[in-house]
Amino acid sequence: MTYTTTRRRVLQAAGVGGTMALAGCTVGTLTTDDIETSPLPLQMDDPDLGPAKTADVDRIAADPRDIPAPITRSKPTTVEVELETRELVAEVEPGVTFTYMTFNDQVPGPFIRTRVGDTVDLTIRNHEDSSMAHNVDFHACRGPGGGAEDTVVAPGEEKRLRFKVTYPGAFVYHCAVANVDYHISAGMFGIILVEPEEGMPAIDHEFYLGQHELYTTGKTGQEGHHEFDFGRMAREDPTYVLMNGEKYAITPDNYAEMNVQTGETARVFFGVGGPNLFSSFHPIGSVWDEVWRQGALASEPDRFVQTTPVLPGSACVATMSFPVPGDVKLVDHALSRVARKGAMAVVSAEGPEDPEIYNASP
Repeated sequence: MTYTTTRRRVLQAAGVGGTMALAGCTVGTLTTDDIETSPLPLQMDDPDLGPAKTADVDRIAADPRDIPAPITRSKPTTVEVELETRELVAEVEPGVTFTYMTFNDQVPGPFIRTRVGDTVDLTIRNHEDSSMAHNVDFHACRGPGGGAEDTVVAPGEEKRLRFKVTYPGAFVYHCAVANVDYHISAGMFGIILVEPEEGMPAIDHEFYLGQHELYTTGKTGQEGHHEFDFGRMAREDPTYVLMNGEKYAITPDNYAEMNVQTGETARVFFGVGGPNLFSSFHPIGSVWDEVWRQGALASEPDRFVQTTPVLPGSACVATMSFPVPGDVKLVDHALSRVARKGAMAVVSAEGPEDPEIYNASP
């Protein structure tokens, strides 16, 4: 089998660890050595898989920092958006490959930033190597299918759509052709932000995360190329539950990209593509200082929220602060999805200790 060497593969081979310590519990991968002592009923009859495929891209996970800057202008304008739909083989975790469907080669798709009154000038094209038609449905768009009816593109085809965003919030967009659940599960979703006219409050950092389920023919962690499994999807029994498309993608052991200093603040845009499961979004080691549920920026935020539900096809906007150093693990508090299926991202805070707030050695 041929694998692409990636930064996370090198780190894991070198034994760089610590990410999977979850609130005092160690999250690992069960091996045959664990059979006699494991409390879990283990299945030894693994389904047959073909060998892992050579990845088309080194990374499928969207960079959580790749967000357009907050809008400072006071008047609406036209925002040009280009989306290319592509079907790409990539690693879910080392040795496990899957054929994703993407907007602009990443999961979730690119973060789109607008302001109330703006006009989105969208160009959508389907890569000529695709095997299926695709389109896009914007929850921020008033129009047939959120634009889906007029953006269906066959392989090699391109279309254009213009629509005005008339209400504020953080909204999901996703592919919406036939077998819409398959396309979303395979990675075709993202967030479009519509800022209110007065803009967004100042913040030190902004991060972008998206959760979805992956339904495959293999078992979690089983090496080889996983095909999509419609039966598992119908049963809502995912092989993986992922943040940004890969198992434990945005963590110190993989892409350590959410880094802050103590005393700083961060805003998290979190979308759930689904297609079926909602997320109980929770920061281990902190709380959400503010949460705009359903991404409803026209509403007052909830304050000091431990866990906020985010429905499939919806989003939330949440802020947090970092008075003490350490890792804050952003998880789905349906914790088996974290421990066994990959749903976790990590914000790492560095800076001086504050023993009045947290003292590990009183």
